[in-house]
Amino acid sequence: MDLTRPQHSRTRSISAENPTGAPGQGGRAEHGTHSTAYASRELPIGWKKSPCIDLGPHETRTLADIEGPGVIQHLWMTTLPRHWRRIVLTMQWDEEEHPAVHVPLGDFFCQGWETYAPVTSVPITVAPAGGLNSYFEMPFTSRARISVTNLGPETIEGVFFQITWAQKQVAEDALRFRAQWRRSDPLEYAEPHVILDGVEGAGHLVGTYLAWETHHPGWWGEGEVKFYLDDDEDFPTICGTGTEDYFGGAWAFEDPPGAYAAYSAPYLGMPQVIEPDGFYANQQRFGLYRWHLPDPICFATRLRATVQALGFRSPVGGQERYRPLRDDIASTAYYYTGPGQVGPAPQELTLDALDPS
Repeated sequence: MDLTRPQHSRTRSISAENPTGAPGQGGRAEHGTHSTAYASRELPIGWKKSPCIDLGPHETRTLADIEGPGVIQHLWMTTLPRHWRRIVLTMQWDEEEHPAVHVPLGDFFCQGWETYAPVTSVPITVAPAGGLNSYFEMPFTSRARISVTNLGPETIEGVFFQITWAQKQVAEDALRFRAQWRRSDPLEYAEPHVILDGVEGAGHLVGTYLAWETHHPGWWGEGEVKFYLDDDEDFPTICGTGTEDYFGGAWAFEDPPGAYAAYSAPYLGMPQVIEPDGFYANQQRFGLYRWHLPDPICFATRLRATVQALGFRSPVGGQERYRPLRDDIASTAYYYTGPGQVGPAPQELTLDALDPS
């Protein structure tokens, strides 16, 4: 954005303090309806009366229903980390049949294990101690709807959010933001985990997040990430050399020797490393992201993306052998396609399917 030029737009923002985002309607609540509303009982109108909402058992709550045209520029949310795999974040553009985004809240913000990890990347930032920020540009022409669903049987108290967008004209050929979540738990033996599939039409992939749990001791990241573009069938156009290579690392992310090195950079990172039994042990958990912002994966008709789970067997005759693994892999793919090119209906997400334990 060239900030020296007139923007020809107006900024609007929705929060619990201004549920519609309408001009001059912020901070008008006489009392809060959330679990901690008692804290503001002595404050006058115009002070902090309604900063958040509570989500009842199995409740779906619309956070924003916006009349277009416009572009969502920033999404900030927070609630306690233990709820991040119990809330599903859903977004729908215009009159499209299926949601464009239907993803566990934590995974969307690179937090797949209900444990806070700082992220300092360009499109996603997670600030202390659980401020979830997205800067993905999300255009819409007639309507934008954003909702959250509590999959659990208990009330989730204290869901905070702020959705900021620009009221402005949107180009007819503007692509729509999408995100697809998939999980293999456990992965079938010698089969790749599918990161993204069913995408039709022209577009580009802009990011990948993996929440990876190892089910075997030893190194787990030899598998290749592959992108099947357009007419590709059995073999891909883009084929990486290893999982840690795709996420910009090398040599098992080891630094110092015998330890994983967590890192977070503008376009790639492994901010989350959970080692309950130590380096190379069983049940390790990792969160990894890779943003294709300077280098989007562009396709003309369709896209499929996969990752292999591959480690090492015990040496035989002094030589190591690769070993296909049956790990738990959950992925979120972030991409853009044209209006109406939503792809398959998102899978039904249940508390059991999302449970990270």
